[in-house]
Amino acid sequence: MTSGQPLPRGAEPTLTIAQVVERTGLSHDTLRYYEKAGLIERVGRTTGNQRRYAAADLAWLEFLIRLRGTGMSITDMQRFAGLRSRGDGSVPDRLAMLREHRADLADRMRALRRNAAALDDKIHHYERLLAEPGSDDPT
Repeated sequence: MTSGQPLPRGAEPTLTIAQVVERTGLSHDTLRYYEKAGLIERVGRTTGNQRRYAAADLAWLEFLIRLRGTGMSITDMQRFAGLRSRGDGSVPDRLAMLREHRADLADRMRALRRNAAALDDKIHHYERLLAEPGSDDPT
C-alpha cells in the first residue's frame, strides 16, 4: 500500500511501523525520514491514521537497506527512488546507476582487502615480536 490513503476493506495484509522496525532493524525515525526524503512513497494508513506497510513496501525497504549497506549515499538513493517511481521507462537508467554503484563497490572491496592484508601483516609482526623475548621493534 503506497497511496497514503486509508486502507480499503479486504486489502492485502499489512504491517505496523513497529513490525517493520522489528523486521528491518530500521528505527521509527528512520522510516519516517525515508518517507519524508522521498525514498519510500507515502504508506497506507488506517482510519486512525496509523501507518500500515504492505509486502511491497517491506521489499523496497529491504533493498534500500542493501543500497545503504553498500555505501550508496542518501542522495543517490533518492535519485534511484525517483527513477523507480517513473516506472518501467526508467529501467535503463536504474540499471546504469546500479552497474556504476556495483563497480564502485568492487573498487572499495579491493581496497579493503589490501588494507586487511596490511593489518594482518602487522598483526603477525607483533605476534612474532611477542613470541621472541627481548625484541624491541617500535613499528
